[in-house]
Amino acid sequence: MPSEITREFIDQIEDAIERRDAEFILSNMEEMYPVDITTVLYELNTEQSKYVMDVLPAEVGAEILSDLDSDVRASFLKNFTIEEIARYIGEMDSDDAVDLLNEQPVQRKEEIIAQLEDQEHVADIIELLHYDEDCAGGLMAKELIKVNINWRVGQCTEEIRRQAENVEKVYAIYVVDDRDKLVGRLGMKTLLLSNDQTPISQIYEADVISIESFKSDQEVAAVMQKYDLEAIPVVNIQGRLLGRITIDDVIDVIQEQAELSRQLMTGITENIEEDDSVFRLSRARLPWLMVGMVGGLLGARFIGLFEGDIAIIPALAMFTPLITATGGNVGIQSSSIIIQTLANKTIMFDNFTSRIIKVLLVAVINGLVMSGLVLGFNILFGVQLTLSLVVAVALFSVVLLSSFMGTVTPMILDKYGVNPAVAAGPFITTANDLLGLGVYFLVAHLLLNL
Repeated sequence: MPSEITREFIDQIEDAIERRDAEFILSNMEEMYPVDITTVLYELNTEQSKYVMDVLPAEVGAEILSDLDSDVRASFLKNFTIEEIARYIGEMDSDDAVDLLNEQPVQRKEEIIAQLEDQEHVADIIELLHYDEDCAGGLMAKELIKVNINWRVGQCTEEIRRQAENVEKVYAIYVVDDRDKLVGRLGMKTLLLSNDQTPISQIYEADVISIESFKSDQEVAAVMQKYDLEAIPVVNIQGRLLGRITIDDVIDVIQEQAELSRQLMTGITENIEEDDSVFRLSRARLPWLMVGMVGGLLGARFIGLFEGDIAIIPALAMFTPLITATGGNVGIQSSSIIIQTLANKTIMFDNFTSRIIKVLLVAVINGLVMSGLVLGFNILFGVQLTLSLVVAVALFSVVLLSSFMGTVTPMILDKYGVNPAVAAGPFITTANDLLGLGVYFLVAHLLLNL
């Protein structure tokens, strides 16, 4: 069962560490999930966490290190010797081992690898080190179950028992030919129900979804989401089976993408954490704040251009916040819907013209309802009819324009390889504020001078 981490439990662990009571720590943590132990370690200081890690079995420590945030882990491992790190890496899957090694300085990385005893594990790690971390090859693990198409079920079963010692979770059995080319997959139920003398070639499924090692992590996530896969085999350009990517690694990718998009949509230009330095946090926030400030200055200049109209009807200024707020909200709504569609690569876009027509029809309905309500509200409360009409017409125009901008901008950015999430936050808001003010005072100028 998952453990409930309480302040009282943390205090007990801290007391046990101070007394160097390894038996107490082991007895209280041996039934805990590694991820729950990780939660405890986040509440301890570095020296205390190191003692707990020394007490726990190496395989548990390996899972804990795999769960730690990369920045925290890199700092934490500075307190471990080369031999200690190598002991944990020896218990990790190859993909997790490579993630940890890539956080180490080059010399320290080579020294750790030199300490590893399992040469097959070393070979797998060295092969994975050649891949970029944001591609399928960088995500995959070498540990998997594969059988030859020319084998019979009996031989296949024995080989699976041997290979399964190094595979924590068996999602699928992959079938390869004599050159290690992926040709299909074998269902566990089919294998168990087949006679020992049955050839694999007669019972395997040739229909298998795979992905090339050079594909991006985003493409991996899109394929696994589309086909609802728990694991996907990775092949090279010749179709040779290299490894597999499991759902837990893809969830990490999806979370990172969602976090990056959320930060971009709120005007944060870097992937930051709460515990980052003050300088980095400021650097990540300032660019779009500066854009917003410049937008505000330009908005002030827009208002200045129509100073004469405002002098005639000062109440024009009263409705400025309504126009800018509506334009910003409509733009963000439109861009968010488009970004959601763009993020789901399994959805095919209709042609550009039909999509724009649909957006404009929605904008027309929303604009008519909102401008009608504003017109009725102003007339009900005695606002001058001319001004009421100016506000209503301007609001309708702003809704149309903001919807168009919020739809087209992310599509254009995506086409040119720029993350469309950039468009959903300060960019759209600032642009629509300026456009809204321009439309509002232009409509006012035209109607007031008729």
